[in-house]
Amino acid sequence: MKIHTDFSSRHLGVVGQDRQAMLESLGYAEMEPLISDAVPAVIRDQHVMNLPEALSETDALARLKSVMGQNQVKKSFIGQGYYGTHTPHVILRNILENPGWYTAYTPYQAEIAQGRLEALLNFQTMITNLTGLDVANASLLDEGTAAAEAMSLAIAGNAKGKVMFVSQRCHPQTIEVVKTRAEPLGIEILVGDHLSLDPASVVGLFAVLVQYPDTCGRIDDFSALFEKTRAVGALNIVAADLLALTVLRAPGEFGADICIGNSQRFGVPFGFGGPHAAFMSCKDALKRKMPGRLIGVSLDAYGNPGFRLSLQTREQHIRRDKATSNICTAQVLLAVMASMYAVYHGPEGLKHIARQVHQRTATLAAAVKQFGHTLDSVDFFDTIVVHTHGKAESIVAAALAEGINLRLIDADRVGISLDETTTEADLIAIAKAFGATISATAEATLPVAFVRSSEILTQAVFRSYQSETEMLRYLKRLESKDLALNESMIALGSCTMKLNATAEMMPLSWPEVSSIHPFVPAAQSKGYAQMLTELETWLAEITGFAAVSLQPNAGS
Repeated sequence: MKIHTDFSSRHLGVVGQDRQAMLESLGYAEMEPLISDAVPAVIRDQHVMNLPEALSETDALARLKSVMGQNQVKKSFIGQGYYGTHTPHVILRNILENPGWYTAYTPYQAEIAQGRLEALLNFQTMITNLTGLDVANASLLDEGTAAAEAMSLAIAGNAKGKVMFVSQRCHPQTIEVVKTRAEPLGIEILVGDHLSLDPASVVGLFAVLVQYPDTCGRIDDFSALFEKTRAVGALNIVAADLLALTVLRAPGEFGADICIGNSQRFGVPFGFGGPHAAFMSCKDALKRKMPGRLIGVSLDAYGNPGFRLSLQTREQHIRRDKATSNICTAQVLLAVMASMYAVYHGPEGLKHIARQVHQRTATLAAAVKQFGHTLDSVDFFDTIVVHTHGKAESIVAAALAEGINLRLIDADRVGISLDETTTEADLIAIAKAFGATISATAEATLPVAFVRSSEILTQAVFRSYQSETEMLRYLKRLESKDLALNESMIALGSCTMKLNATAEMMPLSWPEVSSIHPFVPAAQSKGYAQMLTELETWLAEITGFAAVSLQPNAGS
């Protein structure tokens, strides 16, 4: 008997006696005649594809290691919606690296997805609680597209105009994605300073989008602005930071109708920009037009509680061309990781992380001010922008020499976004780049107007699993309620009828893959550039297209 040890034999289809038995049951002795009969000659592609020779698993991993080894792993405090985070090892090993979680199928069938649905309900609960709104979905693709989806939701809920105002202090990539999505929809995007916005003077205004805290770290009180926008019938959209919301007022408390953002900093590495689970929450009146899957609780035939997909009449697999959502518009594995990060740390743990980040940011701010620099804002959480008297490039270069990436905004301004990975040594190195020293821990107090007074994550699930043993058991209980490819074939077909091979998942945990910020200098991401270019080239060759885009992605 021929021994098959190559990748395709182990992972794609059947081999040996099983394959021969299937062929014979169809009346064929070999595969080629079956293919000839099944695929008409007129549509068969006969040309030999210009692709490199296939490699074994071991050789492929070695080559990928060599390619990705060109990336330079440094500490990145660039911000713009992406922050360093520690993935708890119990989550890394038992979710991200566990086929019981990463090979499960899109949960069309609730009976075989109870574990994931419970984890995703935790995600929704976390989002509604932190944002202070009524309903949250079980994730979207990224913050930029979530903002674009919020725009579509707002105009669906308020079709009186076709003008949307976007604060210039939103993350630049978010502004660009919203502009791109707006153009074919005939929506006019006004980008400007929200502090000078008079909603009554904007004809056709249907929504306003602001960032909280903004891309330069400033915390603004939007209450007065939101009252004015509501007076003209427009909706208020807030792009928010989840960690900040553990200590800052919830957007729903100061007038937000929709809140979006990225859950990345809840335990999911940079990954050169993704994948990460975005989120969206909204007021109850908008829920039937909200995109993304919604998890709810129901009772089975015996009266036992169970989890199910709610409001499915919004979904494309039911309403087809009239749908307002697609169940696959999600990042499930990453949403599960983010929710379990909150479960594992609990409310007090999350607030401790947030306060520590703010404390270190305040200490750094005091140091650079003491040595003659000025700040863009005095009200901040984890991000400061320093005015450097025209020395921005040299300061960023000095930090890079210490192995640290900062954000070069322009010739005068440097942005610094700290996170839970920031150490005392990092503070000293950053201060050194500015010609400053860390002399003492500064007082860190948020302005009273912005301090959160409402409790967070009061549900029992967020207060019960702070030990690794209890967390491990909880994750195992959920996993056992789900059906994944590590237990059985899942005969549901469609886009995810495949096995994510172990060799394909392993590199996700490599530092040279996971620890690269999306906005690092190009010289630090040469491995990603080569890998992505090669993949695009190979896919174009296979499909016959001139070019292939690798975005957007989905984690159904």
